[in-house]
Amino acid sequence: MSTDIQTPRSGSGKISPQYRRGTGSKGNFEMFAWLFMRLSGVVLVVLIFGHLFVNLMVGEGIHGIDFGFVAGKWADPFWQFWDLAMLWLAMLHGTNGVRTIINDYAEKDATRLWLKVVLYAATVVIVVLGTLVIFTFNPCPVANGVQLPGGFCPAP
Repeated sequence: MSTDIQTPRSGSGKISPQYRRGTGSKGNFEMFAWLFMRLSGVVLVVLIFGHLFVNLMVGEGIHGIDFGFVAGKWADPFWQFWDLAMLWLAMLHGTNGVRTIINDYAEKDATRLWLKVVLYAATVVIVVLGTLVIFTFNPCPVANGVQLPGGFCPAP
């Protein structure tokens, strides 16, 4: 008794023709995406542990984190760029990972296209809004000549 086992994804007819993907070359994009994941992962580990150390170990620890703590940190351009790098790298790293999952599991081209459109749109919105928050943050806002309550801002 002999059993013939088909090679996985060998075109044995188990995948309907409408779900077959083209064999077109994507150039070096996938190699650069793979390399980006490794390098950004290493940089993210440094950024995240630095962020956690400063926020949780230095000063009063977790009890010292409040609006004033964040306002004081973001008054320094170093911490603005640190948090910006963390935001951008985390979003791009995560987007690339989800893009890979979409490519692996979405069988129809149209489904893959729309999932990626939603993914990229969400990424752009979060990166733009996060960048705006980091660079336009004002801890002592004034509206119509009246200083809004911030709890720690000096009285006018």
